[in-house]
Amino acid sequence: MPTRRVIALVAAAGQGTRLGAEVPKAFVPLRGRTLLERSVAAIGACELVDATVVVVSREMEPAARRALTDHDVRFVHGGAERADSIWQGLKAIADEDAVVLIHDAARALTPPDMFARVVRSVAGGERAVVPVVPVADTIKTVVGTEVTGTPERASLRAVQTPQGFDLRALRSANEAYYACSNPGFTATDDASLMEWHGERVTTVEGDPLAFKITTPMDLRLAASIVADAEAGANGADGKDFE
Repeated sequence: MPTRRVIALVAAAGQGTRLGAEVPKAFVPLRGRTLLERSVAAIGACELVDATVVVVSREMEPAARRALTDHDVRFVHGGAERADSIWQGLKAIADEDAVVLIHDAARALTPPDMFARVVRSVAGGERAVVPVVPVADTIKTVVGTEVTGTPERASLRAVQTPQGFDLRALRSANEAYYACSNPGFTATDDASLMEWHGERVTTVEGDPLAFKITTPMDLRLAASIVADAEAGANGADGKDFE
């Protein structure tokens, strides 16, 4: 068991325009529960997590509070970009020695044991840990419309969340990033920011269920998975959970 506090930080401030919903992606319902609620519930089911911080826009905080009435969480207002939102969340955590998990609300079906794998790896001494799954498709590098290369698939992995970090190390990387007038890249995830800062990033096994719900097809797939799970839990009688 970790001796340091474990804080989960849930990114839920984005718009998610590719999903084409009338509300920001974290608030899209998935068989009666928002993606945000399902993500927070999965975190709550991991006994190694001590507290949860949800990063939302100021406008959506009332909706987030309604969705998470039954969950003990703290809310922080996000920024213009994902990296800005995460930085706001990190600054709101008081315990410098904590293990922090950064999780996308859109990965709403992530199993609780995946959170535990990441926590144990950071608690065991790693400063930056990401869950990964093998890449099934052949990947091409492309400039314009021209293929410029084919990376060896055996060395490629798709990265998921939660990503786990030593909080002090991740804060240091963020401070350097925001102090730099031209960092030379855009931090699309926290692991890339740690790489840029010279930190070693290691991996643990991910899970196919931790896919990111980004498009309408992803949402239909997630709804089908949840429906099958609910039917099985109800003795295959087809009734939904309340």
